[in-house]
Amino acid sequence: MPELAAHVRDVPINQIREITEAAWRTPGALVLSIGEPGFPLPRHVLDAGMACLDRDETNYTPNAGIPALREAFAARFREQQGCEVGADRVYVVDGAQQGLHFAMSLLLSPGDEILIPNPGYPTFAMTSWLLNAVPVGYPLYPDHGFQPRTGDIEALITDRTRVLVLNSPSNPLGAVLSEDLTKELVELARRHDLWVISDECYEAFTYDVPHVSPARFDGDVPGEARVFTSLTLSKTYGLTGLRIGALVCPPGLEQKMNNVMESIVSCVASPSQYAALAALTGPQDYVRHAHEHYRTNRDAASAVLDSKGIPYLKADGAFYLWADVSDASGGDVRGWVRRFLAESGVALAPGTAFGSIGEGWARIALCGKRQELLDGLARLPERA
Repeated sequence: MPELAAHVRDVPINQIREITEAAWRTPGALVLSIGEPGFPLPRHVLDAGMACLDRDETNYTPNAGIPALREAFAARFREQQGCEVGADRVYVVDGAQQGLHFAMSLLLSPGDEILIPNPGYPTFAMTSWLLNAVPVGYPLYPDHGFQPRTGDIEALITDRTRVLVLNSPSNPLGAVLSEDLTKELVELARRHDLWVISDECYEAFTYDVPHVSPARFDGDVPGEARVFTSLTLSKTYGLTGLRIGALVCPPGLEQKMNNVMESIVSCVASPSQYAALAALTGPQDYVRHAHEHYRTNRDAASAVLDSKGIPYLKADGAFYLWADVSDASGGDVRGWVRRFLAESGVALAPGTAFGSIGEGWARIALCGKRQELLDGLARLPERA
Protein backbone atom coordinates (compact mmCIF):
# COMPACT_ATOMS: atom_id res chain seq x y z
CA MET A 1 0.00 0.00 0.00
CA PRO A 2 1.32 3.53 -0.77
CA GLU A 3 2.17 5.67 2.25
CA LEU A 4 0.01 8.47 3.55
CA ALA A 5 1.29 12.01 3.16
CA ALA A 6 3.96 12.88 5.73
CA HIS A 7 1.97 15.77 7.20
CA VAL A 8 -0.93 13.39 7.90
CA ARG A 9 1.32 10.77 9.51
CA ASP A 10 2.61 13.46 11.88
CA VAL A 11 -0.79 14.63 13.14
CA PRO A 12 -0.87 13.70 16.85
CA ILE A 13 -3.66 11.73 18.46
CA ASN A 14 -6.35 13.73 20.21
CA GLN A 15 -5.94 12.68 23.84
CA ILE A 16 -9.42 13.97 24.72
CA ARG A 17 -10.97 11.49 22.32
CA GLU A 18 -8.57 8.79 23.45
CA ILE A 19 -9.74 8.87 27.08
CA THR A 20 -13.38 9.59 26.21
CA GLU A 21 -13.71 6.65 23.85
CA ALA A 22 -12.09 4.44 26.48
CA ALA A 23 -14.72 5.69 28.93
CA TRP A 24 -17.54 4.98 26.48
CA ARG A 25 -16.30 1.37 26.39
CA THR A 26 -16.33 1.20 30.19
CA PRO A 27 -19.74 0.22 31.63
CA GLY A 28 -21.02 2.78 34.12
CA ALA A 29 -18.17 5.25 33.59
CA LEU A 30 -18.71 8.88 34.55
CA VAL A 31 -17.53 10.88 31.55
CA LEU A 32 -16.15 14.27 32.64
CA SER A 33 -13.66 14.44 29.77
CA ILE A 34 -15.73 15.94 26.96
CA GLY A 35 -17.76 19.13 26.60
CA GLU A 36 -21.17 17.85 25.56
CA PRO A 37 -24.17 19.92 26.74
CA GLY A 38 -26.73 17.60 28.29
CA PHE A 39 -30.09 19.36 27.93
CA PRO A 40 -32.87 18.48 25.46
CA LEU A 41 -32.98 20.86 22.52
CA PRO A 42 -35.77 23.45 22.51
CA ARG A 43 -38.82 22.22 20.64
CA HIS A 44 -38.91 25.19 18.27
CA VAL A 45 -35.34 24.42 17.12
CA LEU A 46 -36.17 20.77 16.39
CA ASP A 47 -39.40 21.76 14.64
CA ALA A 48 -37.56 24.19 12.35
CA GLY A 49 -35.11 21.53 11.22
CA MET A 50 -37.85 18.97 10.63
CA ALA A 51 -40.04 21.49 8.81
CA CYS A 52 -37.19 22.05 6.38
CA LEU A 53 -37.19 18.33 5.60
CA ASP A 54 -40.99 18.27 5.37
CA ARG A 55 -40.79 21.03 2.74
CA ASP A 56 -38.18 18.94 0.92
CA GLU A 57 -35.93 21.98 1.08
CA THR A 58 -32.87 19.80 0.66
CA ASN A 59 -31.07 21.39 -2.27
CA TYR A 60 -27.82 23.35 -2.24
CA THR A 61 -27.84 26.68 -0.47
CA PRO A 62 -25.47 29.55 -1.33
CA ASN A 63 -21.89 28.80 -0.32
CA ALA A 64 -22.10 31.34 2.49
CA GLY A 65 -25.44 30.08 3.84
CA ILE A 66 -29.06 31.16 3.69
CA PRO A 67 -29.34 34.97 3.86
CA ALA A 68 -31.63 35.03 6.91
CA LEU A 69 -29.19 32.97 8.97
CA ARG A 70 -26.23 35.12 7.95
CA GLU A 71 -28.13 38.19 9.06
CA ALA A 72 -29.12 36.53 12.34
CA PHE A 73 -25.48 35.78 13.15
CA ALA A 74 -24.47 39.33 12.16
CA ALA A 75 -27.25 40.87 14.25
CA ARG A 76 -26.25 38.88 17.32
CA PHE A 77 -22.60 39.87 16.87
CA ARG A 78 -23.51 43.55 16.46
CA GLU A 79 -25.74 43.49 19.52
CA GLN A 80 -23.28 41.71 21.81
CA GLN A 81 -19.96 43.14 20.64
CA GLY A 82 -20.88 46.49 19.12
CA CYS A 83 -19.10 45.62 15.87
CA GLU A 84 -20.53 46.99 12.64
CA VAL A 85 -20.62 43.63 10.89
CA GLY A 86 -22.91 43.09 7.93
CA ALA A 87 -24.31 39.76 6.81
CA ASP A 88 -21.98 39.88 3.79
CA ARG A 89 -19.05 39.15 6.14
CA VAL A 90 -20.68 36.12 7.79
CA TYR A 91 -20.10 32.62 6.38
CA VAL A 92 -22.15 29.76 7.73
CA VAL A 93 -19.84 26.82 8.43
CA ASP A 94 -20.15 23.15 9.31
CA GLY A 95 -19.32 23.69 12.97
CA ALA A 96 -16.52 25.69 14.56
CA GLN A 97 -13.89 23.13 13.61
CA GLN A 98 -14.67 23.57 9.91
CA GLY A 99 -14.60 27.31 10.50
CA LEU A 100 -11.09 27.07 11.92
CA HIS A 101 -9.98 24.88 9.01
CA PHE A 102 -11.60 27.35 6.62
CA ALA A 103 -9.75 30.32 8.12
CA MET A 104 -6.40 28.53 8.26
CA SER A 105 -6.83 27.36 4.65
CA LEU A 106 -7.19 30.99 3.61
CA LEU A 107 -4.21 32.25 5.57
CA LEU A 108 -1.48 29.59 5.73
CA SER A 109 0.94 28.37 3.08
CA PRO A 110 3.22 25.34 3.56
CA GLY A 111 5.94 26.16 6.08
CA ASP A 112 4.15 29.18 7.54
CA GLU A 113 4.06 29.46 11.32
CA ILE A 114 0.91 29.93 13.36
CA LEU A 115 1.00 30.99 17.02
CA ILE A 116 -1.34 28.92 19.19
CA PRO A 117 -1.94 28.91 22.97
CA ASN A 118 -0.18 26.33 25.13
CA PRO A 119 -2.33 25.02 26.82
CA GLY A 120 -4.88 25.34 24.02
CA TYR A 121 -7.47 23.31 22.15
CA PRO A 122 -5.68 20.43 20.37
CA THR A 123 -7.16 20.94 16.91
CA PHE A 124 -5.37 24.30 16.63
CA ALA A 125 -2.18 22.28 16.15
CA MET A 126 -3.79 19.34 14.35
CA THR A 127 -5.39 21.54 11.68
CA SER A 128 -2.16 23.46 11.20
CA TRP A 129 -0.26 20.24 10.51
CA LEU A 130 -2.92 19.13 8.01
CA LEU A 131 -2.24 22.32 6.06
CA ASN A 132 1.54 21.78 6.09
CA ALA A 133 1.94 24.76 8.42
CA VAL A 134 3.94 24.83 11.64
CA PRO A 135 2.12 25.40 14.96
CA VAL A 136 4.19 27.32 17.52
CA GLY A 137 2.85 27.31 21.06
CA TYR A 138 2.93 30.55 23.03
CA PRO A 139 3.09 29.91 26.77
CA LEU A 140 0.26 30.39 29.24
CA TYR A 141 1.94 29.93 32.61
CA PRO A 142 0.26 29.01 35.91
CA ASP A 143 2.18 31.80 37.64
CA HIS A 144 0.38 34.35 35.46
CA GLY A 145 -3.08 32.87 35.77
CA PHE A 146 -2.67 31.14 32.39
CA GLN A 147 -3.04 34.52 30.69
CA PRO A 148 -0.94 35.32 27.61
CA ARG A 149 1.79 37.95 27.85
CA THR A 150 2.54 40.00 24.76
CA GLY A 151 6.28 39.81 25.41
CA ASP A 152 6.22 36.00 25.39
CA ILE A 153 4.30 36.00 22.12
CA GLU A 154 6.42 38.69 20.48
CA ALA A 155 9.59 36.71 21.25
CA LEU A 156 8.26 33.84 19.11
CA ILE A 157 7.46 35.89 15.99
CA THR A 158 9.70 35.20 12.99
CA ASP A 159 9.61 36.13 9.33
CA ARG A 160 7.54 32.97 8.77
CA THR A 161 4.82 33.85 11.31
CA ARG A 162 1.47 34.56 9.66
CA VAL A 163 -1.33 33.98 12.20
CA LEU A 164 -2.04 34.52 15.90
CA VAL A 165 -4.79 32.34 17.39
CA LEU A 166 -6.70 33.70 20.39
CA ASN A 167 -9.26 31.74 22.41
CA SER A 168 -11.47 33.45 24.97
CA PRO A 169 -13.25 32.08 26.92
CA SER A 170 -10.59 29.40 26.86
CA ASN A 171 -10.99 25.71 26.31
CA PRO A 172 -9.50 24.07 28.42
CA LEU A 173 -8.79 26.78 30.98
CA GLY A 174 -12.01 28.70 31.50
CA ALA A 175 -9.83 31.84 31.42
CA VAL A 176 -11.23 35.03 29.87
CA LEU A 177 -9.16 37.78 28.24
CA SER A 178 -9.74 41.27 29.60
CA GLU A 179 -10.63 44.15 27.29
CA ASP A 180 -7.22 45.78 27.75
CA LEU A 181 -5.30 42.56 27.04
CA THR A 182 -7.46 41.77 24.02
CA LYS A 183 -6.77 45.21 22.57
CA GLU A 184 -3.06 44.81 23.30
CA LEU A 185 -2.95 41.47 21.45
CA VAL A 186 -4.71 42.87 18.38
CA GLU A 187 -2.25 45.78 18.36
CA LEU A 188 0.61 43.26 18.56
CA ALA A 189 -0.78 41.47 15.50
CA ARG A 190 -1.14 44.78 13.65
CA ARG A 191 2.41 45.79 14.54
CA HIS A 192 3.78 42.57 13.03
CA ASP A 193 1.22 42.38 10.20
CA LEU A 194 -0.29 39.10 11.40
CA TRP A 195 -3.75 37.70 10.87
CA VAL A 196 -5.81 36.91 13.96
CA ILE A 197 -8.12 33.92 14.29
CA SER A 198 -10.34 34.35 17.34
CA ASP A 199 -12.02 31.17 18.58
CA GLU A 200 -15.13 32.30 20.50
CA CYS A 201 -16.97 29.00 20.90
CA TYR A 202 -17.88 29.77 24.52
CA GLU A 203 -18.73 33.46 24.12
CA ALA A 204 -22.19 32.97 25.67
CA PHE A 205 -20.76 31.65 28.94
CA THR A 206 -18.82 34.08 31.10
CA TYR A 207 -19.36 34.60 34.83
CA ASP A 208 -19.17 38.12 36.28
CA VAL A 209 -16.76 39.24 33.56
CA PRO A 210 -17.58 40.34 29.98
CA HIS A 211 -16.64 38.55 26.82
CA VAL A 212 -14.73 40.96 24.56
CA SER A 213 -14.16 39.97 20.95
CA PRO A 214 -10.88 41.01 19.26
CA ALA A 215 -13.06 42.18 16.37
CA ARG A 216 -13.96 45.24 18.48
CA PHE A 217 -10.45 46.58 17.87
CA ASP A 218 -10.09 45.60 14.24
CA GLY A 219 -11.86 48.26 12.19
CA ASP A 220 -13.58 47.70 8.86
CA VAL A 221 -11.13 49.03 6.26
CA PRO A 222 -10.43 46.47 3.50
CA GLY A 223 -6.76 45.61 3.41
CA GLU A 224 -6.20 46.69 7.02
CA ALA A 225 -8.66 44.55 9.01
CA ARG A 226 -7.17 41.25 10.11
CA VAL A 227 -9.48 39.42 12.55
CA PHE A 228 -11.41 36.25 11.67
CA THR A 229 -13.99 35.32 14.32
CA SER A 230 -15.06 31.70 14.72
CA LEU A 231 -18.52 31.23 16.26
CA THR A 232 -20.59 28.13 16.89
CA LEU A 233 -24.03 27.13 18.11
CA SER A 234 -22.74 23.77 19.35
CA LYS A 235 -22.09 25.02 22.87
CA THR A 236 -24.47 27.99 23.06
CA TYR A 237 -27.56 25.97 22.09
CA GLY A 238 -26.36 22.36 22.46
CA LEU A 239 -26.35 21.76 18.69
CA THR A 240 -23.12 19.74 18.66
CA GLY A 241 -24.41 17.10 16.24
CA LEU A 242 -26.01 19.54 13.79
CA ARG A 243 -22.57 20.99 12.99
CA ILE A 244 -23.42 24.65 12.59
CA GLY A 245 -21.47 27.83 13.20
CA ALA A 246 -20.21 30.95 11.49
CA LEU A 247 -16.93 32.50 10.44
CA VAL A 248 -16.92 36.30 10.45
CA CYS A 249 -14.26 37.58 8.06
CA PRO A 250 -12.58 40.94 7.46
CA PRO A 251 -14.15 43.02 4.65
CA GLY A 252 -13.13 42.56 1.04
CA LEU A 253 -12.65 38.78 1.02
CA GLU A 254 -16.10 37.68 -0.10
CA GLN A 255 -15.19 36.07 -3.43
CA LYS A 256 -12.16 34.27 -2.02
CA MET A 257 -14.30 32.97 0.83
CA ASN A 258 -16.85 31.56 -1.61
CA ASN A 259 -14.14 29.82 -3.64
CA VAL A 260 -12.60 28.15 -0.61
CA MET A 261 -15.96 27.17 0.89
CA GLU A 262 -16.94 25.52 -2.39
CA SER A 263 -13.79 23.41 -2.33
CA ILE A 264 -14.29 22.24 1.28
CA VAL A 265 -18.00 21.48 1.79
CA SER A 266 -19.86 23.62 -0.79
CA CYS A 267 -22.49 24.53 1.81
CA VAL A 268 -23.95 23.45 5.14
CA ALA A 269 -26.98 21.13 5.28
CA SER A 270 -30.28 23.01 4.97
CA PRO A 271 -32.03 21.49 8.04
CA SER A 272 -29.12 22.51 10.26
CA GLN A 273 -29.29 26.06 8.92
CA TYR A 274 -33.01 26.42 9.59
CA ALA A 275 -32.65 24.92 13.06
CA ALA A 276 -29.86 27.43 13.72
CA LEU A 277 -32.02 30.30 12.51
CA ALA A 278 -34.75 29.26 14.93
CA ALA A 279 -32.22 29.04 17.76
CA LEU A 280 -30.82 32.52 17.12
CA THR A 281 -34.12 34.30 16.56
CA GLY A 282 -36.45 32.40 18.91
CA PRO A 283 -36.77 32.25 22.72
CA GLN A 284 -33.45 32.23 24.57
CA ASP A 285 -34.54 30.21 27.60
CA TYR A 286 -32.09 27.42 26.76
CA VAL A 287 -29.09 29.75 26.91
CA ARG A 288 -30.19 31.29 30.21
CA HIS A 289 -30.80 27.85 31.74
CA ALA A 290 -27.46 26.51 30.49
CA HIS A 291 -25.59 29.54 31.81
CA GLU A 292 -27.02 29.09 35.30
CA HIS A 293 -26.44 25.32 35.24
CA TYR A 294 -22.78 25.73 34.29
CA ARG A 295 -22.22 28.42 36.90
CA THR A 296 -23.73 26.38 39.72
CA ASN A 297 -21.88 23.24 38.57
CA ARG A 298 -18.66 25.27 38.58
CA ASP A 299 -19.28 26.42 42.13
CA ALA A 300 -20.24 22.94 43.34
CA ALA A 301 -17.21 21.33 41.69
CA SER A 302 -14.92 24.02 43.08
CA ALA A 303 -16.17 23.25 46.58
CA VAL A 304 -15.29 19.56 46.16
CA LEU A 305 -11.79 20.40 44.95
CA ASP A 306 -11.35 22.83 47.84
CA SER A 307 -12.34 20.12 50.32
CA LYS A 308 -9.71 17.79 48.85
CA GLY A 309 -6.98 20.43 48.74
CA ILE A 310 -6.71 20.22 44.95
CA PRO A 311 -5.64 23.54 43.38
CA TYR A 312 -7.49 24.76 40.28
CA LEU A 313 -7.87 27.80 38.09
CA LYS A 314 -11.04 29.74 38.82
CA ALA A 315 -13.19 29.46 35.69
CA ASP A 316 -14.43 32.88 34.53
CA GLY A 317 -15.93 31.38 31.39
CA ALA A 318 -16.71 28.27 29.32
CA PHE A 319 -17.75 25.14 31.25
CA TYR A 320 -14.53 23.52 32.41
CA LEU A 321 -12.38 23.46 35.53
CA TRP A 322 -8.61 23.22 35.10
CA ALA A 323 -7.34 21.24 38.08
CA ASP A 324 -3.81 20.62 39.31
CA VAL A 325 -3.48 16.84 39.76
CA SER A 326 0.32 16.82 39.69
CA ASP A 327 0.45 15.40 43.22
CA ALA A 328 -1.30 12.23 42.00
CA SER A 329 -0.12 12.02 38.39
CA GLY A 330 3.61 12.01 39.09
CA GLY A 331 4.74 13.62 35.83
CA ASP A 332 2.59 11.48 33.49
CA VAL A 333 -0.92 12.86 33.52
CA ARG A 334 -1.87 11.04 30.31
CA GLY A 335 -1.07 7.71 31.93
CA TRP A 336 -2.67 8.76 35.20
CA VAL A 337 -6.08 9.58 33.67
CA ARG A 338 -6.14 6.13 32.08
CA ARG A 339 -5.34 4.50 35.42
CA PHE A 340 -7.89 6.71 37.18
CA LEU A 341 -10.55 5.62 34.70
CA ALA A 342 -9.69 1.95 35.17
CA GLU A 343 -9.62 2.20 38.97
CA SER A 344 -12.45 4.66 39.68
CA GLY A 345 -14.62 4.67 36.54
CA VAL A 346 -14.18 8.41 36.01
CA ALA A 347 -12.79 10.00 32.83
CA LEU A 348 -10.97 13.34 32.93
CA ALA A 349 -9.16 14.98 30.01
CA PRO A 350 -5.38 14.99 30.52
CA GLY A 351 -3.75 18.40 30.46
CA THR A 352 -1.19 17.19 27.92
CA ALA A 353 -4.01 16.98 25.38
CA PHE A 354 -3.75 20.76 25.29
CA GLY A 355 0.02 21.24 25.21
CA SER A 356 3.21 20.64 27.16
CA ILE A 357 2.33 23.16 29.89
CA GLY A 358 -0.71 21.00 30.65
CA GLU A 359 1.45 18.30 32.23
CA GLY A 360 0.16 17.70 35.74
CA TRP A 361 -3.25 19.24 35.04
CA ALA A 362 -6.64 17.81 34.06
CA ARG A 363 -9.69 19.37 32.46
CA ILE A 364 -13.03 18.65 34.12
CA ALA A 365 -16.18 19.19 32.05
CA LEU A 366 -18.95 20.89 34.04
CA CYS A 367 -21.76 20.61 31.54
CA GLY A 368 -23.38 17.29 32.54
CA LYS A 369 -25.65 16.29 35.39
CA ARG A 370 -24.60 17.79 38.71
CA GLN A 371 -24.83 14.61 40.75
CA GLU A 372 -22.68 12.68 38.27
CA LEU A 373 -20.13 15.51 38.35
CA LEU A 374 -20.00 15.48 42.14
CA ASP A 375 -19.89 11.68 42.32
CA GLY A 376 -16.96 11.66 39.90
CA LEU A 377 -14.99 14.34 41.72
CA ALA A 378 -15.59 12.62 45.05
CA ARG A 379 -13.40 9.78 43.75
CA LEU A 380 -10.38 12.03 43.26
CA PRO A 381 -7.59 11.39 45.76
CA GLU A 382 -7.05 14.05 48.37
CA ARG A 383 -3.89 16.06 47.87
CA ALA A 384 -1.10 14.96 50.17
